[in-house]
Amino acid sequence: MLASVALLPVLRTSSPDDRALAQLPAADSSAFPAPLPSVTTPAGPATRKPPPATTRPTTTKPATTTTPPRPTTTTPRPDATTTTAPATTEDGWTVTTDGDGKRTYVRSFRVEGGQAVIRTTSDGVVSLVTATPADGWSVQKVQDSPGNLAVYFNETQHSFIIHATWFNDRPFVQVSEVGS
Repeated sequence: MLASVALLPVLRTSSPDDRALAQLPAADSSAFPAPLPSVTTPAGPATRKPPPATTRPTTTKPATTTTPPRPTTTTPRPDATTTTAPATTEDGWTVTTDGDGKRTYVRSFRVEGGQAVIRTTSDGVVSLVTATPADGWSVQKVQDSPGNLAVYFNETQHSFIIHATWFNDRPFVQVSEVGS
């Protein structure tokens, strides 16, 4: 307590006086923040370093190992095949089948408002791969369940709707135009 009382006069003298603050010039908002001062170097002989030379990236050969790599073995599951069937086309959909027999359907849809790529799988999941609106249009995705998707391409008073669902063991898509 005695120390703080002894320091009180020192603390009071180091605080700015309110009158001193009022005498400071008003800050100009156009000059805020203040520019940093410029640094000048003394004039002397002009010696410039040449720019660093550009070099092409070098490629190195991969390191060789003295021990041979271990062979890897995989045991295929008895209920799955290890090859994937080539892609086919069904009703405009590109169809692939994986080793488990799951079929994947992918198709692109183009309307005046933009383009959407939709993917469906044989387990009933419908998903949007990409949606790119045309100039002046916006895009909106609405999905209330894994098997029901709508992609809206919108402009003022005009929309295109691409509605995709899984129906009767295959993808079903309906394209609609609303407004003009």
